[in-house]
Amino acid sequence: MIPISRSVLKTRDTPHIHSIHNLGFIFLVALVCSLSFTCCTSSARKIEVLGKDSTIIILPAPAYIANADKTAFGIACEGWYDSVLGKNAFNGAILVAKGGNIVFEKFRGTGHIGSDDSITNHTAFNIASVSKTITAMAILKLWQDGKLNIDEEFSKYFPNFNYPGVTVRTLLNHRSGLPNYLYFMEDLGWNKSIYIKNQDVFDYLVNRKSELKNIGTPNKRFTYCNTNYALLALLTEKLTGLPFPEFIQKEFFTPLNMKHSFVFTLADSINVNPSYDWRGQMIPLNFLDLVYGDKNVYTTAEDLLIWERALKPGIIFSAATLEQAYMPYSNEKAGIRNYGLGWRMNVYPNGKKMIYHNGWWHGYNAAFIRLIDEDATIIVMGNRYTKAIYKAKDLAGIFGNHYISGEEDDRESINITDTAKNQIKIKRKRR
Repeated sequence: MIPISRSVLKTRDTPHIHSIHNLGFIFLVALVCSLSFTCCTSSARKIEVLGKDSTIIILPAPAYIANADKTAFGIACEGWYDSVLGKNAFNGAILVAKGGNIVFEKFRGTGHIGSDDSITNHTAFNIASVSKTITAMAILKLWQDGKLNIDEEFSKYFPNFNYPGVTVRTLLNHRSGLPNYLYFMEDLGWNKSIYIKNQDVFDYLVNRKSELKNIGTPNKRFTYCNTNYALLALLTEKLTGLPFPEFIQKEFFTPLNMKHSFVFTLADSINVNPSYDWRGQMIPLNFLDLVYGDKNVYTTAEDLLIWERALKPGIIFSAATLEQAYMPYSNEKAGIRNYGLGWRMNVYPNGKKMIYHNGWWHGYNAAFIRLIDEDATIIVMGNRYTKAIYKAKDLAGIFGNHYISGEEDDRESINITDTAKNQIKIKRKRR
C-alpha cells in the first residue's frame, strides 16, 4: 500500500473579463496598425518526426498568413492576456495559432512555485479532461480500422459487464447512464491509502452493482461522467493488448513527434510538476490519480497544437470519422451547447461551431478550443488553478463571430466534472 493524501479545492472570485466585442475592436486596431509592415510568406515547414516501430506521420506545412495579419492577431491576443490571465494567478502556457502558425505564445511562472524552474515550451502539464479528446479519438481510430463497432454494447467486448444498453457510443457521448467512479469508489468503502486502477472501477461496477446509486437509463440524457472514459481506456487495452499509456504513445505521440507528451503512470510522479491551488499551496496526489482515459495526459501547448493539426481530415482520420466526432448527440435541451464523441461544442445560430474541451484536476486546468471554419486554435494550460483559463473562449472573437450575449461560463469546475463536488464532500467529512 502507498500512503497518499487528499486535496481540497476552494471556490474563487470571478475575474474581470473584457467582452468579445472589445476583442474584435482590439483586433481591428491592431490590423490597421500592422498594415504598414511588409507582408511576406511566413516560413512554413513540415514537422520532423521520429519513430521506431510506429508509422511516421508528416503534417502539412502551416497555411500562409500575411505578416500584417499575424502581427494583428498577436496584438489582440496580447491585449486579452494582459487584461485576463495577466491579472490573475496564472502559472502556465498560452498558445494561439492560425492555420498552424503560432501568432501568440507566452509562458509564465515556474514548474515548482517558489523555485527557479521557469515554465517553457517544453513544460508538460496534466490537461485533465482535455485528455478525453485523445481517448475518444483512439477509440474512433480503432473503429475506423474495423477493430470495433461503436454501436455494439460494451458487453460484447466485456461479457460480464452487466449494464444492458450501454454501447461504446454512449460511453463516448456521456449518455451511458453510469454513475461516476469519483463518487462510488469512496461510497463503497474503497481504502483511500491505495491507488484505484481502471480495472478496479470496472470490477466495482460489475460486482457491486446492487449497491450503486444513480444508475440511469442508457441514451436517455447527457450526464457527464468520468467512468465512461475509464472504461474506454480499458477497451483499447482489450483490443490492442497494450497498456493504455503505451498504446497512446505508439498510436499518436511518437508518430506525431509529440516529444513532451505522455499518459501519467506512477513512475512519472517524480518527474512531473506538481499542481497548486489558487493560493499557491501544493496539492498532493490522491487515491484517484492513477485512473486514466478520463484524465492524466501530460502535454505541452506546442504538442497540443501538433495534435490539433493532425485532426485535419485525411491525416489520421477520415472526414466521415471526424463528422461523427463533431456531431451533436444531446439535444434534449435548447441552447448552443452540446457534446459529440469526446468533444464539447457550441453550435451557433449562424451555423458556426466551436469544438473544444476544458479540463480541471487538482490544481491543473486547461482549455483547448478549435475553430475549424477559421482554422484557428486556442490553448491555455497551467498548474496553479485559476478559472480565468476558461475565459479563453473570448479569444474566438478575434477570428469570427463565436459569441452570444449572456452566454454563461461553463468552466470544468461547474459543468464538466464531479471532481470538485467529490473534494467538497471530503472536506465536509473532515469537519
